Amino acid sequence: MTEHPVRTTARTDLLHEGAGTPARPALRVVHEPEGIDLAAAEAAAARFLEALGISTASESLRGTPGRMARAYAELFSPRPFDLTTFPNDEGYDEPVLARRVPVRSVCEHHLLPFVGTAHVGYLPGARILGLSKLARVVEYFACRPQVQERLTKQVADWLQTHLEPKGVGVVIEAEHCCMTLRGVQATGSSTMTSTLLGLLRSDARSRSEFLALTGAAV
Repeated sequence: MTEHPVRTTARTDLLHEGAGTPARPALRVVHEPEGIDLAAAEAAAARFLEALGISTASESLRGTPGRMARAYAELFSPRPFDLTTFPNDEGYDEPVLARRVPVRSVCEHHLLPFVGTAHVGYLPGARILGLSKLARVVEYFACRPQVQERLTKQVADWLQTHLEPKGVGVVIEAEHCCMTLRGVQATGSSTMTSTLLGLLRSDARSRSEFLALTGAAV
């Protein structure tokens, strides 16, 4: 699988509230596209449909190849974001968890969607993270052909590297159309994956508390 090239730059225009000194720079996380050719994608989509015996001559199907091309371009194009962090002035040392973050990605084996939710959390160290950024990181790694196992680990590893917390936990539960719409046609089935790092992996109490908060453990 070809990974998205990532460009991160530091923004120094963010100031502490009520102070004149610059805050710790935010990381600007940008997807560097290798080149999206919508015209070529549309032509390929038309050939694909024709090869499957589906004529695009009718008025309702005439625009379908173009819509297919634009839809997949959107699915594979994550939005840039700033990874903003703030000092953990209060010394907060309990889990911070964003539950039920929407996940939508595309299975790299069949290019069919899988959708579900992610529970993403961490044990703060010296910095805390803007809460929306947990969802942004999930979206960033989901916007590409994926497998759920890799997606789960990529989100956790990235947060561990850039936030430097005491621990990171990611649990994803998703329904895969490649299982429910074709093949075994296991309608209603879901797949759950998890990655735990740092104290959320090594400390039994912290691990149990995190999993209980996600609903992944009883």
